[in-house]
Amino acid sequence: MAAVPLRWWWAAALLSVVLSVSRVVANTEGDALYSLRQSLKDTNNVLQSWDPTLVNPCTWFHVTCNTDNSVIRLDLGNAQLSGPLVPQLGQLKNMQYLELYSNNISGPIPPELGNLTNLVSLDLYLNNFTGGIPDTLGQLSKLRFLRLNNNSLTGQIPKTLTSITTLQVLDLSNNNLSGEVPSTGSFSLFTPISFANNPNLCGPGTTKPCPGAPPFSPPPPYNPPTPTSSKGASSTGAIAGGAAAGAALLFAIPAIAFALWRRRKPEEHFFDVPAEEDPEVHLGQLKRFSLRELQVATDSFSNRNVLGRGGFGKVYKGRLTDGSLVAVKRLKEERTPGGELQFQTEVELISMAVHRNLLRLRGFCMTPTERLLVYPYMANGSVASRLRERGPNDLPLEWETRARIALGSARGLSYLHDHCDPKIIHRDVKAANILLDESFEAVVGDFGLAKLMDYKDTHVTTAVRGTIGHIAPEYLSTGKSSEKTDVFGYGIMLLELITGQRAFDLARLANDDDVMLLDWVKGLLKERKLEQLVDPDLQGGYEEHEVEALIQVALLCTQGSPMERPKMSEVVRMLEGDGLAERWEEWQKVEVIRQEAERAPRQPNDWIVDSTYNLNAVELSGPR
Repeated sequence: MAAVPLRWWWAAALLSVVLSVSRVVANTEGDALYSLRQSLKDTNNVLQSWDPTLVNPCTWFHVTCNTDNSVIRLDLGNAQLSGPLVPQLGQLKNMQYLELYSNNISGPIPPELGNLTNLVSLDLYLNNFTGGIPDTLGQLSKLRFLRLNNNSLTGQIPKTLTSITTLQVLDLSNNNLSGEVPSTGSFSLFTPISFANNPNLCGPGTTKPCPGAPPFSPPPPYNPPTPTSSKGASSTGAIAGGAAAGAALLFAIPAIAFALWRRRKPEEHFFDVPAEEDPEVHLGQLKRFSLRELQVATDSFSNRNVLGRGGFGKVYKGRLTDGSLVAVKRLKEERTPGGELQFQTEVELISMAVHRNLLRLRGFCMTPTERLLVYPYMANGSVASRLRERGPNDLPLEWETRARIALGSARGLSYLHDHCDPKIIHRDVKAANILLDESFEAVVGDFGLAKLMDYKDTHVTTAVRGTIGHIAPEYLSTGKSSEKTDVFGYGIMLLELITGQRAFDLARLANDDDVMLLDWVKGLLKERKLEQLVDPDLQGGYEEHEVEALIQVALLCTQGSPMERPKMSEVVRMLEGDGLAERWEEWQKVEVIRQEAERAPRQPNDWIVDSTYNLNAVELSGPR
């Protein structure tokens, strides 16, 4: 009988040891982050929740932990922080994402960051860092994204960085680096855009050779044929001309016969142009596919492999020769000659937009008549398909998953707006363009395509690209897009997540409801029918206060005036629980004044009613 209590005693002792170890790890990480807080100047009180008396830092804003309560992510981008980093950051051994971009952080990059061997992304760009790039960063064997651009870094680029075989994106531009750019290892894949605006850099990775090195080989000059005058032409020239004409006719006859045969064939065939692959074009990590490769992968672009159709063309499912699945987007607009270089430039700019919540461009294909983009295949489809086109064996999206999708897609759009140079305006944010990876993480797709499709125009386009129900009123009326048009579309997408309904649905007319989702939502809120608003597929599996908070964010994003809408970076913070209550309270005060103004008699010419502009104050609970 004594054995049982003894067994329980050992179990309790073991549990105590495990908990104490977990607490020590959490306290160590908390102490490291609190040291960072003490070192930085926080004018906006972004770090106000960082309380050192708590057991672990996992409840702090902008800190993400795994299931073991270990810090894996720090999101402090665009937080207006200043001051130096601290070496204690090297104690966060499980850190995967260190996002400190777009601040005023100064001083050297701590060499202790080389201890973060699980780091996947290190984003320190758009700060005031000085000194050299630490050699220790070469120890980050899992690093995929290294962006140190737009700082004041000096010295040579460490050769240790070339040993990071996982490196996919590198940006060291706009610094004061010097010396020869390494060209071995992973650096052999990067183009001069990764090292631009460092006047003292030289070597194959730049546009100028190093002192003492042989100059870069220029392209062979083009020597046009010298036209011969018909006057005084020799008989030799006449014979040569006749022979050439005969040879041309000899080759033309089979070509004409082949063209006539093709006219009888209804199928659509694709043929590679040999010149398109010589010389080979390398755009960083992008692969240039041949048209034949993509034709084989998609079974000659068979309609059986169509994943979707949109304003930019069809998307086909394909399988490459290595067995990997891809989505091939075939851009549908007619191409004009001479646009190849501009297309390549735009493709490279899109490929530089790399974020965990953005769909990564894998490669492209370009011929004189075809433009195709190759992306990873997203097995779980889009948010729209999961909400409204589920298969019989597919479970509905849980509320926790929907909340994670809202935050992830907001982070992706914020990156496009604030951290791409030039910034990328999506112009068609909707549930169908938010894709889901194997873990149901949100991945924003189709970004940059609006710009890409307009590359042949020499003027500013005013063509409205978007989907009815998602288009902001000012974009619809003027054709001019901005970040705030994306914010409007994002707000409508949030309402799709909450309700499971389409942004524009004529079927709602059968119940005398509004066809526009925004108007329908406002009507139910005015009648205090929150429960009728939520997607019935959730079957009550949600927290009411979380639904209210998401609706508040959606309504702030869909205000009629673009100036009153928040930026996507502000949306991210509100979704993380920072600043929503204050913003909502301010909005409600403005709405009271606006409603009083609306009660005034209208002018006789006010016959156009903009349902998205006149927002009525909604009946939700007060600020939280």
